[in-house]
Amino acid sequence: MATAASSLLKTAPFMEMKTQQPIRQMGSVDFVRCKPGGVKSFVVRASAGYADELVKTAKIVASPGRGILAMDESNATCGKRLASIGLENTEANRQGYRTLLVTVPGLGQYVSGAILFEETLYQSTTDGRRIVDVLVEQNIVPGIKVDKGLVPLPGSNNESWCQGLDGLASRAAAYYQQGARFAKWRTVVSIPNGPSALAVTEAAWGLARYAAISQDNGLVPIVEPEILLDGEHGIERTFEVAQKVWAEVFFFLAQNNVLFEGILLKPSMVTPGAECKDRATPEQVADYTLKLLYRRIPPAVPGIMFLSGGQSEVEATQNLNAMNQKPHPWHVSFSYARALQNTCLKTWGGRPENVQAAQEALLTRAKANSLAQLGKYTGEGESEESKKGMFVKGYVY
Repeated sequence: MATAASSLLKTAPFMEMKTQQPIRQMGSVDFVRCKPGGVKSFVVRASAGYADELVKTAKIVASPGRGILAMDESNATCGKRLASIGLENTEANRQGYRTLLVTVPGLGQYVSGAILFEETLYQSTTDGRRIVDVLVEQNIVPGIKVDKGLVPLPGSNNESWCQGLDGLASRAAAYYQQGARFAKWRTVVSIPNGPSALAVTEAAWGLARYAAISQDNGLVPIVEPEILLDGEHGIERTFEVAQKVWAEVFFFLAQNNVLFEGILLKPSMVTPGAECKDRATPEQVADYTLKLLYRRIPPAVPGIMFLSGGQSEVEATQNLNAMNQKPHPWHVSFSYARALQNTCLKTWGGRPENVQAAQEALLTRAKANSLAQLGKYTGEGESEESKKGMFVKGYVY
């Protein structure tokens, strides 16, 4: 029987296209009359041909006991990871590390989706298999990072905005043809720098436009307005800012006719700033974060896939577990990068003889977070390495 992830690829429209045909780039346009005798206007909606598939993909990614492996670090960021274990930033070394990640035996039991960088989406493993195919064989849905990074936002308080909308429709169509079924766009909000109303509005509008364009080209958009950990502020201030950000995000998602059943969210947990003296327990983080979700997130959204944002591996798992002590309208899970990969990377160290041990380390973390998604994590047997914080002030992704 075909797996859920492979069925998405086998039933996808591009599999039936002839190679001579152009890639689909345009969405459906509906003309709407606002009132009798009024001027016609139009809105662009997610293509009706993709609506069912978007909902199906989102549900597969948001499946019980599973979450997302975020391995979409840019080549520059991947280079920093490799440098930390003494490896040069070459395509061969990046390929070797990514091969290690996607070929972990049994990974699909705990991981439902993997976010890839563009190089990885078109890359093969060291033994010549397409990385996309390896993921699908593991029942893992391939995803793709589509934003073009952060740049300074003119007129703001030294804040940033995320670029990448230009040409996104054609890129999204090409990514879909290559096998991606969901997308990620990360923008950030800085509490020490305000955040200014301009920065919040820019972040929300960019996410909404990206989401509409992605859905129109068959990709489930992960909506990620990361509220950075930087700062000395307390948990109440984080909660206040998060409410404003998510209210703005969903206002613009609705204005852009985004199908809520066909999106996933990747929010920050509500925590104190990394430099705040008053630390929060997992129970406090869960209380504030769930209060935020219930106030701001419609139950139509299938999955909340939290980012770790510099928390230690164990801290991110403990906080997720605390949030899953009772049922919710959404699948509350993880989309971790460093909080899944840190011990794995250090165990590997770039040495072939350490690959198996490194893969076991990744599987251990994936299993721990799977248990946390089910509310059954106990914390037994955690290593000292997994308890080390990974916050970096002014971190550039």
